[in-house]
Amino acid sequence: MERRISLPRWAAARIVGHILAFIARFITAVRGDWRGIEPVPRQRIYYANHVSNADMPMIWTVLPSPMRRQTRPVAAADYWLKNPLRTFAGRDVFKAVLIDRRPDHRVEDPVEKMLEALDEGSSLILFPEGNRNMTDDPLLPFRAGLYNVGKARPHVDLVPTWVANLNEIMPKGEIIPLPLICTVTFGTPIHVGPNETKDAFLARAARDLVALAPPKPDPEP
Repeated sequence: MERRISLPRWAAARIVGHILAFIARFITAVRGDWRGIEPVPRQRIYYANHVSNADMPMIWTVLPSPMRRQTRPVAAADYWLKNPLRTFAGRDVFKAVLIDRRPDHRVEDPVEKMLEALDEGSSLILFPEGNRNMTDDPLLPFRAGLYNVGKARPHVDLVPTWVANLNEIMPKGEIIPLPLICTVTFGTPIHVGPNETKDAFLARAARDLVALAPPKPDPEP
């Protein structure tokens, strides 16, 4: 009688995670530029620009394996729960903190969910713009979540993280990524000042993030 050997769900998720990281490196040659911090196991919130559905996996991929296992992306529940494959990737592989983007339908406070993950010892990947930036501006206005979480947990480093070239790697509507070098640049951590207002902090956080962007190439004559 043939016996089937099935992997535990956590083991399957870990194997799939390694495969996804390998594929990401193979397609994009993604590399991390640790400009303002060292890749050490310290609790952080990596807050990044948002241009593609592939930007979160790129950040996740360049983290060393022990850090990757402790880092959870904050992501849209409607995207990652759309089908069984995405659900497995979102919940089991990336262990995402899934947020309902519909304020009228929420039963959980997104900030409380992020704080709960931090209190459990996780680091986070956060996109404070909320939506993908499809404009010519470097960033969309930041939402208040980064400020609220940073103020509630002032010991956690808030690390500006710029993802370059992903809008060319996976343009909106495309299914197959285009081969192109991708760089994830990590800047110097910031914290919410004791008397800093929300607007002042978010403006400062955005400036520190944009400062990591590579210079735009000169237009061809």
